[in-house]
Amino acid sequence: MTSSSDVLRSMFEHHLWATEVLIEHLEGLPAGQLDASVPGTFGSMIDTLTHMVDADTRYLLRLRDPSPPVADDRVGISLAQLRSEIPEHRERWGRALDDLEAGRLHAAILQRDNYPDTDPAESMLLIQAIHHGNDHRTQICSTLGALELPLPEIDGWDFWARQHGAT
Repeated sequence: MTSSSDVLRSMFEHHLWATEVLIEHLEGLPAGQLDASVPGTFGSMIDTLTHMVDADTRYLLRLRDPSPPVADDRVGISLAQLRSEIPEHRERWGRALDDLEAGRLHAAILQRDNYPDTDPAESMLLIQAIHHGNDHRTQICSTLGALELPLPEIDGWDFWARQHGAT
């Protein structure tokens, strides 16, 4: 029987897996193409990917600290550096989900100009992390499509097939 915890864990594993597959895909492009962007997206593919990884870092911090220091997105980060951060994110998301399941996770967002005070904030932060990742991965794929470049296979079907040995 699948539990709600199993489903939530699968969602976060897909989130991390899809980001890793996207990074691997982008590593096959000439470096100059990483700076491409199209109207309606966050920015260049590399800036969008960096923003996505940096935002996950901030969500993970907010799950533990109601008022973490303000942090801007980094610039000039390589795909290799972003890839190297995913295993730590996987471990930290796993610990957060362990604590949530055990009733030990309590998050709050307090005293932020761009957020309403929210307590408890666990659900909101978890929802935002998944939505934010999907949104920005889609923007990067839209840029690839607009440039008539191949797209990575990162949807839920592909994730499930790879996890269950169907590919």
